[in-house]
Amino acid sequence: MTTETLPVLAILGGTGDLGTGLARRWAQAGYQVIIGSRTQEKAENAVTDLREVMAERGVGDVTVQAMENLAAAEAADIVAITVPFSHQASTLELVKPALQGKILIDVTVPLVPPKVGRVQLPEGGSAGQIAQDLLGEDVAVVSAFQNVAAAHLQEGAGVDCDVLVCGNKKAAREEVIKLVEAAGMRGFHAGMINNAAAAEALTSVLIVLNKQYSCHAGIRITGMDH
Repeated sequence: MTTETLPVLAILGGTGDLGTGLARRWAQAGYQVIIGSRTQEKAENAVTDLREVMAERGVGDVTVQAMENLAAAEAADIVAITVPFSHQASTLELVKPALQGKILIDVTVPLVPPKVGRVQLPEGGSAGQIAQDLLGEDVAVVSAFQNVAAAHLQEGAGVDCDVLVCGNKKAAREEVIKLVEAAGMRGFHAGMINNAAAAEALTSVLIVLNKQYSCHAGIRITGMDH
């Protein structure tokens, strides 16, 4: 498959470790990636840092751009959001018109600092459900990547971690599973967007495991070898 046939990807709030980790892996897989931020300057700094890291590790000739969040959402075919839960709604309200008819990959986890190791799901059920309700049915919200450690994404190699993919439209879930695989992991259909609550809740459990065992824990789905 040539680069021209691949969708253009945008990562809103993509300047942190999680966003740049996904950007790196997708860019290495041949996708055109846009890192979005509330300011152009912050996005450009993230792209510069990312290119430097990739060059140091012998990865060149990738297409990564910097834009403000709204412009990034307008320019992309598939959009991911990696902002803190406290900024999810305001960011989605800003870009809502640009998302119509597209897939939104919601990576948001509704953590409530300082007790991030305690499961505290929001009144809306989950961050994924909140995004779907806010954006309407013309946007295919797909929840994914909540249980993947940003540190592993930054390594740039395969990850011993599986990804639960939830969303109301199977075709949209299939597109996101392709991106999970492009990032070096296995993705699994995990049901409608309601089920995003399970993956989001697991993140708090993984935080406890990470602290207890000094690791970057993930999840694996067993019994799927066939």
